[in-house]
Amino acid sequence: MFQQVGYKTHEFRQWFSTHLFSKGVTIEHLLFNIVILVMVYLLADRVTLTSGAIIMGTFALFWFTSTSRYREEKEKKPLVFTARMFRLSIPIAIFLFFLWYVLLDLGYQVLRLRDFAEPFVELEPYFMSFGMVLVDMLIPAFVWIFGWVLKPVEIYIQYGFKKQAKRKIASLPHLKVIAITGSYGKTSTKFVIDAFLKERMSVCTTPGSYNTPMGICKVINNQLEASHKVLILEMGARYEGNIKELCDLAQPDVSVITNVGIAHLETFGSQDVIAYEKATLARELKKEGTLVLNGDDPLVRKMSELREDVKTVFVGKDGAIRASNIQTGPEGTSFLMEWYNEDGELVGNEKVTTRLLGHHNIQNMLLGAAVAREFDIRLKTIALAASRLEPVEHRLELKYRDGFVVIDDAFNSNPVGAANAVDVLSSFQQGRKFIITPGMIELGEKEADKNEEFGKKIGESEVDVAILVGEERTKPILRGIQSTEKGSDKEVRIVKSLFEANDLLNSEGQKGDVVLYENDLPDTYNS
Repeated sequence: MFQQVGYKTHEFRQWFSTHLFSKGVTIEHLLFNIVILVMVYLLADRVTLTSGAIIMGTFALFWFTSTSRYREEKEKKPLVFTARMFRLSIPIAIFLFFLWYVLLDLGYQVLRLRDFAEPFVELEPYFMSFGMVLVDMLIPAFVWIFGWVLKPVEIYIQYGFKKQAKRKIASLPHLKVIAITGSYGKTSTKFVIDAFLKERMSVCTTPGSYNTPMGICKVINNQLEASHKVLILEMGARYEGNIKELCDLAQPDVSVITNVGIAHLETFGSQDVIAYEKATLARELKKEGTLVLNGDDPLVRKMSELREDVKTVFVGKDGAIRASNIQTGPEGTSFLMEWYNEDGELVGNEKVTTRLLGHHNIQNMLLGAAVAREFDIRLKTIALAASRLEPVEHRLELKYRDGFVVIDDAFNSNPVGAANAVDVLSSFQQGRKFIITPGMIELGEKEADKNEEFGKKIGESEVDVAILVGEERTKPILRGIQSTEKGSDKEVRIVKSLFEANDLLNSEGQKGDVVLYENDLPDTYNS
């Protein structure tokens, strides 16, 4: 969990405070202590210490190694023992050694001075068992404490990686840096730009959702070569100042801003703050650089006022790159891409056909085309590259599994993307249509309202079965579904986990059915 919250001690503390009685002081710990007390007070004088040790050892073995208590909470993203995890684990292990062999021994000596404790001090197997239970309860606290203590060490190590990355960028004066940010669509747009530019030049692109300082440093330090002409970076943000930190690593020559939504509203507080943070990419753009903006988003369009010393390119309805004759369906997307000059005159158009699903991917390709145009990539070349585009993993990715048609949109759902995904599911004409979702997170005060709107979208759609993951978390979605006229026709099932949802799908679904996985919350949200 500490790893999944990005090693942020305050977020780990918040997670643990809300899971205190499920991950810290649990019913299992209480029951094990009852077993210890029963052994001490009722059975200790009837069995030898060796027998007591065997009994308690057997209890401990089955209690702490059995997987039954975790079956509904399997890790979706198991722990990876990175160098940082080793740096954290070593002092914890040393501390536990100290706790067992020094503090516990001192405790025995203190207890021996008290006459009433004498009989119990001799019952070492039971004291050892209690010590094991106590340590098990305290492990999360140890993780938090040593995570906090090691912060200066990690900051120093990160400083070294950042310094190395800056030196490498400075050593490549020919390199052009393209940076992309936005509330959603960053990763997809990044890979679209990558596909378009690779047709004519050598490109280095951060993989997956690498959009943090250390992720970007890792790519720059290990993968960027002197032969690369372009470096494409995705810049994410959960807190104010995140994008400025990334721009300090690699100042962009081309900045692309996809949109301003309400993703991470919980940490930013308001959409205006989100817009200000995203606009950092415009403020940090090099002089005479190119600013590519989604002109259909008013908050993004307004960012053009921030700079007069850069070239600004809008895409969208009245932008330099536009789309018309749009057709979307289960087979993919097609549209006419139109290019306009600075005087608003049409200078070229080409039909674009892609396997990417969803209307939002058109915007991503328009943004990608605007960047490619700045690098003198021809429109026909872009259309050819678009026809070869593969879906980004877990973003409306079409798969086939056990006879089901699977639309995998499990990564980081947002209100616009979720509604678009439901439209994609409804476009399929075959079989029954299932949606499996836990709803959306990190939307602050708007979270319940946006999930209810999502429920209404499901209720008004052609979805046949809605499998909602998490009873408490999905109550707004359920309300939304039930509030629609067609909602009563939907079969709604509520389950505790994704694993239970999959079991339900396999038992009730049939070959040819279509299932949409819309968002998959990390383990930190399982409750």
